[in-house]
Amino acid sequence: MDFGAINPILLVASLMVSATPILLAAIGEMVVEKSGVLNLGVEGMMITGAVVGFVVALNSGSPMLGFAAAALAAAVLSLSFGILTQYLLSNQVATGLGLTLVGLGLSALIGKPYEGMKAPSLQDLHIPLLGDIPVIGPMFFQHDIMVYVSLALVAAVWATLKYTRFGLILRAVGESHDAAHALGYKVVRIRMMAIFFGGACSGLGGAYLSLVRVPQWTEGMTAGAGWIALAIVVFASWRAGRIVVGAYLFGGITVLQLNLQAAGAQVPVALLSASPYLITIIVLVTISARGMHGAPASLGRPFHASH
Repeated sequence: MDFGAINPILLVASLMVSATPILLAAIGEMVVEKSGVLNLGVEGMMITGAVVGFVVALNSGSPMLGFAAAALAAAVLSLSFGILTQYLLSNQVATGLGLTLVGLGLSALIGKPYEGMKAPSLQDLHIPLLGDIPVIGPMFFQHDIMVYVSLALVAAVWATLKYTRFGLILRAVGESHDAAHALGYKVVRIRMMAIFFGGACSGLGGAYLSLVRVPQWTEGMTAGAGWIALAIVVFASWRAGRIVVGAYLFGGITVLQLNLQAAGAQVPVALLSASPYLITIIVLVTISARGMHGAPASLGRPFHASH
């Protein structure tokens, strides 16, 4: 195997691009789960965002308009989940799985005429001074704007949950919806807002896949990224800072296995391709054995105001 074929600067730069869609989806899902709702439809919302973002960007010529449309489309789709689970009290697990199936089917239908086309992609930013630093500059300061938006979003979510009144109320609803309701807080309204935000973040993650990481539309292109995002929320123990670590760890494994394939590693290609998912499963099993530390107490439990 030729280790000289692996460029460490390119490896780290690719890692940041690979991690961004998962980071966006995971931080949105963390907010949803912090409010006490378990939405397993992340994959469906991501693939919807991917196809809508691609179609809008292709027809308008504006990638940023594509991202905005993707966020809105996935957020609207997530509201269907919110209405079913929060107002009609349907099972959250079953409804989330249904949302994924709807998203996959809907995206295949919308995207069929656009297969093989290339969309306009985001240009890389060259941050003055920082981008000129040898080695570090190309690694961290010459990426497209969405890489930095994803990190800024994580910081904003962390600060909101930790320091603001709304963040405190949202966490209270997730810990004990009955107590929050008794104090006069609108539990369902707060959860619907969280679901909408989570959907928008998933849509942005999906659009990043179809507009930046692989700037074209192919059916099923999320390839399990939504499930990985869900796993990272558990891995991170519902903490924003750890979400970044989890997303970048998975992004690193994904990029590394591709580089090992290119370098001619004497390992079956199928095993290398499956390694990110195998490692995710191992981490989740390990965490489950230790117990669900940090999970909101009301996670997945239905709320009815008459309780």
